[in-house]
Amino acid sequence: MKIHFIGTGSAKTSLSNYHTSLLLSSDTYSLLIDTGDGISRALLQSSIDFNSINGILLTHLHPDHFSGLASLLVQMKLCKRKNPLTIFIHLELKKPIEDFIYQSYLFNERMEFKIIYKTFIENQKIEAAESLAFISRKNSHLDQYKQYDIEHKLSFYSGSFLFICEGANIFFTGDVGSEKDLLLFNDYSIDILISEVTHLNFQSLIEFKFNHKSTKIFLVHLDEINRESLNLLIKNHTEELIKEFTIADDGLIVYN
Repeated sequence: MKIHFIGTGSAKTSLSNYHTSLLLSSDTYSLLIDTGDGISRALLQSSIDFNSINGILLTHLHPDHFSGLASLLVQMKLCKRKNPLTIFIHLELKKPIEDFIYQSYLFNERMEFKIIYKTFIENQKIEAAESLAFISRKNSHLDQYKQYDIEHKLSFYSGSFLFICEGANIFFTGDVGSEKDLLLFNDYSIDILISEVTHLNFQSLIEFKFNHKSTKIFLVHLDEINRESLNLLIKNHTEELIKEFTIADDGLIVYN
C-alpha cells in the first residue's frame, strides 16, 4: 500500500504547495482523492501518469477539492486514455458533478474513454478494488453554509473517509467543521490518520494521538504561515508523543 501526497496546501493558493490531494494505491488500483485547482500540474510535479489513475474520489464540492476535475479529464483525453475512469461521488453530489463536466464541453460522444459514476451513501462500504475499499461518514464542515441556501437546492454533504487498503485502516478527515469530527470512526482501529489542520485546534489532534498511541498521524491542508508555526511547535514541544506528528509536504510517499 502506498500513499502519495500530491498536494498538502490549504484552500489558499500557494507557490509552495498545491491544494490537498492524495493518491492511494494498492497493488492493483490507484485512487486519486480530490482534484482541486492545479491538480494536473500537481500530478506532473509528482511524476504521476494521468492514465495510471483508475478512479477519482471527491470528498465535497469546495473548489480547492474538485474544481480541477474537468481540466484533468481533458489531460487524460489529450494523453489518449482508453481505459474507463470511475468517479466515486456521494449520491447527492452526482448531478452537480455531471453538470460541471457537461458544461465544460466534455461530452461523452467526444471522449475516447468511458466515465463511470459510482455513487455511495452514508456509512456504505464501497469496494473500489479487491484490496481497496472505503466508508464515508458526513462531517460538519459545510453545516455553517445551510443558512445561505434559501431555495434549498444544494447538498451540504462533506465526507470524512475510512480507507481499508491491504489490511491498513486509514482515516482521512477531509475538511471538517469541529473537533467532534475526529471521532467519526472511533469504532475502528486506526493505523494512519491524515488530518487537515486549518479547521482544527491542534490540541484536539494531540488528544487523538494520546488516545490512539499506535496511530501514525500526517497533517495536511496547511497554508505557509500555519505550516511554519506548526513545525516550530512540534520541534520545540517537550512531549515525545507530539514529535511523532508528520507535517506532510507535496511529493511525500508513505508505504505501509
